[in-house]
Amino acid sequence: MKREAGILCPMFSVPGNQGIGDFGTKTLKMIDCIADAGYKVWQMLPLQVTGFTHSPYQNLSSFAGDPIYINIDRLSEMGLVTQSSVINCNKFKNRVDYALVREFKEKYFERAFKTFKKVFDAYEEEYNDFLSDAFWLEDWVTFQLFHELHDGASWNEWDEEYRNYPEEHDLDLSDYQERMDYLRFLQFIFYKQLSEIVMYAHSKGLEIMGDVPFYVDYDSADVWANKELFLLDEKGKPEFVAGCPPDYFSKTGQRWGMPIYNFEVQKKDGYQFWCQRVHWTNRFFDKIRIDHFRAFDTYWKIPAECPTAIDGKWILGPAEKLLDAILKACPDVELIAEDLGMIRKEVTELADAYKIPGMEVLLFKMEAKQLRKPIPQHKVLYTGTHDNATIMQDYVNYDNNRRISLRRFFKKRGYEERAFYDIVCHFALDSEADLVILPIWDICGYKEEARINAPGTVGDQNWTWKLKDFKTFPDELMKTKTWIEQAGR
Repeated sequence: MKREAGILCPMFSVPGNQGIGDFGTKTLKMIDCIADAGYKVWQMLPLQVTGFTHSPYQNLSSFAGDPIYINIDRLSEMGLVTQSSVINCNKFKNRVDYALVREFKEKYFERAFKTFKKVFDAYEEEYNDFLSDAFWLEDWVTFQLFHELHDGASWNEWDEEYRNYPEEHDLDLSDYQERMDYLRFLQFIFYKQLSEIVMYAHSKGLEIMGDVPFYVDYDSADVWANKELFLLDEKGKPEFVAGCPPDYFSKTGQRWGMPIYNFEVQKKDGYQFWCQRVHWTNRFFDKIRIDHFRAFDTYWKIPAECPTAIDGKWILGPAEKLLDAILKACPDVELIAEDLGMIRKEVTELADAYKIPGMEVLLFKMEAKQLRKPIPQHKVLYTGTHDNATIMQDYVNYDNNRRISLRRFFKKRGYEERAFYDIVCHFALDSEADLVILPIWDICGYKEEARINAPGTVGDQNWTWKLKDFKTFPDELMKTKTWIEQAGR
């Protein structure tokens, strides 16, 4: 891995005039800002369709992109909507109102679809190529249609013929073809615009990092269409769910609720579902972070009837067998392992054996004694992640002795910046880690208001923060350019 610097910024956090960061010209401007400052990698969070929590890690599909990221101005450039009809939505707010943005954009999508049908000949070849490549599309479109017909209820609550449609196909859907064509259209546009964003990033020398969560949501097209790949009972409900055991932070552990894979069944077809997930993501992203990588080695299996994670147990994962299958299907994929937390040495050994770099987070090491330990070269170093407090949110909670100790440590090593977040970012870039990724909120020194997610909580503060505009943060980015150059990145 080359010695590089990267930036972490969710797509929804990019400034935008349509209520959310999306695939429009504002994101092209964002790419310019990132590349001009000397960064070579932009890490996003997953862009798949989210559920009611808006978490990018709780998706209705591993493959279907969230139409909320489709930019309406780009539809106008395609001649699908009238430019003069496009208005701004929630323009200068620093929070995404998902319901408002979806309602705002939906009417433009519907207009665009009507026009698309009239000018279909101009896009027929490109559209048909997408349909051929998107092997998952029919499952998604049917699942989404059924979701709508059942007012968003989970698939296990549907009538039997809908629940069992993937196995029996015992429904006449001819009356719904118009709606299904509309849902196909949205996915075509989503991936067309995403591809154009990625191509522009590449033209600026910038790589894009994607993200594949280890588990998938129960109420997803993935589980509904592939029930045999998960440990479900005869009624289709999970027998076991995923999570983490009790630890220092939680006496009852974490019960995530996602179904556990039936790896014995998956093994028989060469882990095709996993290979397809990684292969599709690799079509659009240059690097892929595997969230909860430790589950390749061992995962916490909780009986579904248990209300907490206390009664789970560790189960050996598919380890080398699954990784071999993925790398055979995607030989050019560049993986990064999210291996944070309390892990056994076999997890690190597994990643090392496949030359997959793991992660280090500086905010977990904010003591002089810990900071003296060098960061291994093959690690990806972050100041913090989307699940952490920001540097300055953390810093305001340090007592005076800790602040003095840390500033003394950094000053002895030549870091004279006044702002603590500048010191930490500069220190990170000077580390031995091949790749250093700085979150945009740490580069800018934002406090609690910019925290992306507080794990274990649900509310309108999670997954909603965005930059208001381009007035200040481009200068903060450019401030780091000298540090990047001096560090040889």
